[in-house]
Amino acid sequence: MRDAGALMAGVAAGLPPVGLDDVPELMSRVDRKYVVSVPAMAELVAVLGDRLSVLRIGALRQFRYTSTYFDTPDLLTFRQHRQDRRRRFKLRTRTYLDGGGRWLELKLNGTRGNTDKHRIPYDAAPAGELTREAMQFVGDTLSSELSVVVPDALGPVLSTDYRRVTLVDRTGQARLTCDTGLLCHDGGRRVPARRDRVLLESKSADGRALVDRVLRGLGVRPVSVSKYCLAVAALRGVPANRWQPVMRGYLAL
Repeated sequence: MRDAGALMAGVAAGLPPVGLDDVPELMSRVDRKYVVSVPAMAELVAVLGDRLSVLRIGALRQFRYTSTYFDTPDLLTFRQHRQDRRRRFKLRTRTYLDGGGRWLELKLNGTRGNTDKHRIPYDAAPAGELTREAMQFVGDTLSSELSVVVPDALGPVLSTDYRRVTLVDRTGQARLTCDTGLLCHDGGRRVPARRDRVLLESKSADGRALVDRVLRGLGVRPVSVSKYCLAVAALRGVPANRWQPVMRGYLAL
């Protein structure tokens, strides 16, 4: 099997389900991202399968997401990530297309290296707009958490669509999001991910989850990148030398 989406659908169907209330939230956590081939993903599940459950909501175990990212005209948040600034953020709306509503999400990276996610419900607003209440939320959070001022002229830059399977370590210490079928688009150009790759993210309180150790044993190393940064580099053609190996291995350029 070479199709990552089909692999993950099979994985999701074969694992015991867990409800949303039993999934560890881990709003403050350490994230590790990996670009995983279909054979490596299959081997990972074979090793860890007896301790994993899959998120099920209603009858679904795989979910469609779309995210719209906001930035300044000169791509301030992208440049902060490219420069690996210790205090940085990403702002997006995330819409759960299979009935989960919409949220405005602010992801912060602080001096400790942790990722903190703050969010508010956003069902009443369009995905590509920032309301007055949204800007108040962003300003207050950036001020209190990072001691920075919200930049002027934040606006929608691009969107990403993908499917996600969420696997949960039954010990409650970690969860894995497994994304396939990524499509980056900005109203003009569209760039898909390779169909034989899974973008896996391990989320744990300390960054030392068992899945990270197993992946190292399989020769899979973490990558420091985000969907937003990859999408900007691919769609805008801006310099992104540090991410070129990931782009070549993950996106269908």
